[in-house]
Amino acid sequence: MSEQAAKGQGAGRLNLLHRPRRNRRSEWARRLVREHRLDVSDLIWPLFLIEGSGLQEPVPSMPGVFRYSVDLAVEAVAQAAALGIPAVALFPNIDPALRDERASQAHHPENLVCAACRAIKADVPEIGVITDVALDPYTSHGHDGLLEGDEIVNDATVAVLVAQALNQARAGADIIAPSDMMDGRIGAIRAALDAEGFEQVQIMAYAAKYASAFYGPFRDAIGTKKTLRGDKRSYQMDPANTNEALREVALDLEQGADMVMVKPGMPYLDIVRRVADEFGAPTFAYQVSGEYAMIMAAAQNGWLDGDRAMMESLLAFKRAGAKGVLTYFAPRAAEMLNRKIELL
Repeated sequence: MSEQAAKGQGAGRLNLLHRPRRNRRSEWARRLVREHRLDVSDLIWPLFLIEGSGLQEPVPSMPGVFRYSVDLAVEAVAQAAALGIPAVALFPNIDPALRDERASQAHHPENLVCAACRAIKADVPEIGVITDVALDPYTSHGHDGLLEGDEIVNDATVAVLVAQALNQARAGADIIAPSDMMDGRIGAIRAALDAEGFEQVQIMAYAAKYASAFYGPFRDAIGTKKTLRGDKRSYQMDPANTNEALREVALDLEQGADMVMVKPGMPYLDIVRRVADEFGAPTFAYQVSGEYAMIMAAAQNGWLDGDRAMMESLLAFKRAGAKGVLTYFAPRAAEMLNRKIELL
């Protein structure tokens, strides 16, 4: 450094006009300039259901997550509503004796999801109920569609998905969420809902659902891990593709989807960003079971701060453009947000 520069800056001091750290110096300043915020209204709680009464079964691969019988599910949903969580998403673990090749329980009016819908809407009407439209919990082969030989047949599957969606709407579902990735199912479901007077029922399309390794604990939770024959790569998306996701989202929106979803979440933040920027439609992300399990396992081993990692991961979805997040952390995160616990 020249003698003149040294005199102008003082001993050890840089002559800087811009010092970005000034905005990070104190907690109040960081809060003042924060670009994105996480709110309880951003959280959707996925909930697992089982047959029976008074039952709460832990899911071993998802610490802190349980399967609930309908009566206890209603109690859990009431607690979620009290925390300000706006919606829950229901996923059933169907009795294996009721699963068959044609997924007949999917459109049975008294199935587990329909029973839960009716009970929740009767006791906790202020919370939104999202129901999954896919056949994997109901099939003996564990696939999201009908299996003929070695092929998942598209059009015959869509007909069953339409019947399933109508069944759920009749039971009181507020949002129908097709997660099957069959071609044309959004348009067919929208037309069927409207024809039966359910034009106010919303559709949240799993528009970009990837064939991911991160679903393993979920399949444990709904009991399909052992029943699944082969894999789902002929209908779920290739993890290498991004432009394909935009085509899928465009098709679902054209066919009547009100909202779209990217699944999984954290490994696909680039997809969330592209979808949100390209379409401007309400875009959601699913922080899937494998993402949850990794954070929980690392926290239990003392390898990271579980609460901070949870909140950081959820904020990442908002930063990427998601309007909301389906997450198993929802009750825990909501409680912390309500208590205004600042971790980031």
